[in-house]
Amino acid sequence: MYIEIVPNRQSRPAVLLREAWREGKKIRKRTVANLTHWPAAKIEALRRVLRDEPLVSPQSLFVVEHSLPHGAVEAIVGTIGKIGLDTLLAAKPCRERQLVLAMVAERLIHPSSKLGTTRLWHTTTLAEALGVANADEDALYDAMDWLLARQGRIERKLAQRHLTPGAHVLYDVTSSYYEGRTCPLACFGYNRDQKRGKLSIVYGVLTDRDGRPVAVEAYRGNTADPRTIPDQVAKLRTRFGLTQVVLVGDRGTLTQTQIDYLKQYPGLGWIAALRFEAIRKLVETQTLDLPLLAHQPLAEITSGQFPGERLVACYNPLVAQARHRKRVALLEATEAELAPITREVARRTKKPLTKAEIGQKVGRVLHHYHMAKHFEIHIDDGLFRYARRPASIQREAELDGLYVIRTSEPCERLSAEDTVRGYKNLAVVERLFRTLKGIDILVRPIHHHQAKRVRAHIFLCVLAYYVEWHMRKALAPLLFDDEQLVDNRLIRDPVAPAQPSAAAQRKKTVRLTADGLPIQSFDTLLAALGTRCRTRCRITSDPSSPAFYQLTEPTPLQRQALQLLGIVLPVTGNSLSPES
Repeated sequence: MYIEIVPNRQSRPAVLLREAWREGKKIRKRTVANLTHWPAAKIEALRRVLRDEPLVSPQSLFVVEHSLPHGAVEAIVGTIGKIGLDTLLAAKPCRERQLVLAMVAERLIHPSSKLGTTRLWHTTTLAEALGVANADEDALYDAMDWLLARQGRIERKLAQRHLTPGAHVLYDVTSSYYEGRTCPLACFGYNRDQKRGKLSIVYGVLTDRDGRPVAVEAYRGNTADPRTIPDQVAKLRTRFGLTQVVLVGDRGTLTQTQIDYLKQYPGLGWIAALRFEAIRKLVETQTLDLPLLAHQPLAEITSGQFPGERLVACYNPLVAQARHRKRVALLEATEAELAPITREVARRTKKPLTKAEIGQKVGRVLHHYHMAKHFEIHIDDGLFRYARRPASIQREAELDGLYVIRTSEPCERLSAEDTVRGYKNLAVVERLFRTLKGIDILVRPIHHHQAKRVRAHIFLCVLAYYVEWHMRKALAPLLFDDEQLVDNRLIRDPVAPAQPSAAAQRKKTVRLTADGLPIQSFDTLLAALGTRCRTRCRITSDPSSPAFYQLTEPTPLQRQALQLLGIVLPVTGNSLSPES
């Protein structure tokens, strides 16, 4: 008996089970059954039976003993090798280097405490891939001490990679809340995380103009942002050997005092911004012409108040409208909370509220909304009145949408437009902070008791962002990220609000790549890569035989992501290897 396929012009070919015999010189055929409706796999199995080929189920050949997510590990560890982070940490392989790399990778896969890390990296192939399966939390703490001791050398190597003489260096400061009371770095200070009653730890990050982190420094939680500048200047000049760079910082960090300090070093330029009070003085002295800016959004001016500096004034009507709306909302919210206090004071006739009690209630409201400057307040025992200050409100409204960038760089090296663009590049440092604090890396909350461990933890998180930065850049075609953003920053209008490129708008609208793959966020793409698993198998008939590993076939999305990262896949899509 055999299977024969008979062509049919009008429909699909007929698949027939037939038997044949010979009568003299003729061959006779008889159809036993019509198998046209059978699935192809079933037909193929019957064909093999008719040929006397042995049929064995996969379960009778080998058994799958274990399966672990592998794709995200493959992508992250492959990127670490591509960007040379391993050689940045140490030139030669060692146990501590592997542990640090594993902690960096785990912060991208599933950020957790150090004890949690030693548990979680066994839920993927990370522990096996980096040879840290037998490490406990004490080994991780020792590796953190090893990393902190090498931080200066690592940052120096990063600076050599990404900073050149005359380059723009971006600097910004943030803070994260601390869980506990014992760390010397943890203090009450300006809490950016809005965690009432929590101690904070301040840290500042230096990056290149594209946002790649180069160095980080941790400070006590009550350290003011400007007081961190001298350390960064010493780091740039002494440790990195850069005597000619342009330091870019916001107006809360590069204050007038710090700029006077920078002027001691002629080769060290800077870009910053003026505070509101300084802009007001420029308007009052008629150095700044407001009607002119309404028609010319960018104008370069000079002022005797800022000798040797270039000032670039910018006016953005959309920012002006936004500030107006915000001020109106804050004024209304303040009055909405002051009105009940007025009624309470008027109601308390038998036991009037004292001046101190009223002051506490009013102070909390004014402090919450920062609107004290716009209200006239009169408080006495059993008396409370308030009224808006129209002159103060109008005085502030005149400067809505106006900001002034200041720089020491001459126009031959830096145009007015590029000065504004350089200042706005601080947005890439803000993105770094959002990533560190957000769902990607989770630098906070900080639990370590020793200052050295806190510093090592923050440095570890910055190294994780360094890996993510390179992954995002390579994976941009699959992410919602604007692939043309870096180029557009160099040519777009420095004053007008930034607009996404046409390609980025298409991504957000269609949510598909040109190849029809779904556009992802960085987190969902890592999760999708994680579904590519590595299974450990063993031959059923010989339990003593060595196990072998097999990778699941990559999906089109996984294959595209790994190719963008420069990770070479096996030709067949599967990888078979014996157990080591």
